[in-house]
Amino acid sequence: MKDKRNEILARQLLEYSTKLKKGEILYLEIKGKDTLEIGKEIIKIATQIGAVPFWYYNDESLGRHWIKNATEEQFKTQADLHLHLMKKADAYIGLRGSDNPFDLSDIDTKQMEKLNTVFYKPVHLDERVKRTKWVVLRYPNNAMAQLAEKPQEVFEDFYYQVCCLDYAKMSNAQDGLIELFKATDKVHIKAEGTDLQFSIKGIPPVKCDGLRNIPDGEVYTAPVRDSINGTITYNTPSLYQGELYNKISFTFASGKIVKATCDGNVEKLNKILDSDEGARYVGEFALGVNPFIMHPMKDTLFDEKIAGSFHLTPGQCYDEAPNGNDSSIHWDLVQIQRPDYGGGEIWFDGKLIRKDGVFTDPQMEKGFSAENLAPEGL
Repeated sequence: MKDKRNEILARQLLEYSTKLKKGEILYLEIKGKDTLEIGKEIIKIATQIGAVPFWYYNDESLGRHWIKNATEEQFKTQADLHLHLMKKADAYIGLRGSDNPFDLSDIDTKQMEKLNTVFYKPVHLDERVKRTKWVVLRYPNNAMAQLAEKPQEVFEDFYYQVCCLDYAKMSNAQDGLIELFKATDKVHIKAEGTDLQFSIKGIPPVKCDGLRNIPDGEVYTAPVRDSINGTITYNTPSLYQGELYNKISFTFASGKIVKATCDGNVEKLNKILDSDEGARYVGEFALGVNPFIMHPMKDTLFDEKIAGSFHLTPGQCYDEAPNGNDSSIHWDLVQIQRPDYGGGEIWFDGKLIRKDGVFTDPQMEKGFSAENLAPEGL
């Protein structure tokens, strides 16, 4: 059964997400032993298509020994190597399934800054994201099931349902939300510990409908960089750079985070935000609309898509929704506004568009329902 589901998922990644074609080069990054099985499916199908796959095995248990000890010059040499490979590639698939997501938790913040600035930004944020056809996903292993607090078999059933939903129907359902974003200037968000206002005027909204992340299900844009004022408190835990953060709260003045607190390592939180000038400004605002993801599981690719949620992201903006913010970080932090998480409201130009996680337009809400987007063939 899992082999069949892996084949369905692999074909979705190659034929729908990246639309890989004969003669193209695929850069496949495999993180974690459990991802090898779907990695084999991807290599097989990509080769049958007539493409040329390059595969690279990597995970945090290996990378930690490099990151802890590498000099800036060594990071640069590694970046030059991977940048050359990425420039050759037409498509990139990132399979993430590390055995221990806390493998980087003891690494000095300055070393992580070097990794992000010297390696990750030029190779991934500046080259892969901007130029290749790319998609990333987490693969269901026992470590991931533990974070989700579910038995592995139950989690796997959930995973394939979430990842293989009908993305063509989701794309159609997002059309109305795109038009709503385009027509909006002022956004006002209210919730427990949150009263935040900003503008999205003139910045394009973008659908996320299975082409970049699996699972998918969001519409994003970016705030006008200096327009954010007020306070936000995130109610979803975030696992970032090997550290788990809870109840992160930011206070903004003219777009900049001027105060940052959390339950836990406040010093490390502020060091991350001091990585560079853009880290204290926001590069993305998005609404999550995947009806099969209802609760946080400490994995950004899933949590940012939670039905009835939004995320407001310190760091780098996307070229598709540019607000001028440049940074070596892009940290998606999530607030869920359904009643079981305290509720909340989102207002566009003085009109309530979502209350307690439910769109006030019944047709829009129906379009994002589980009944409408249920996967076939599983």
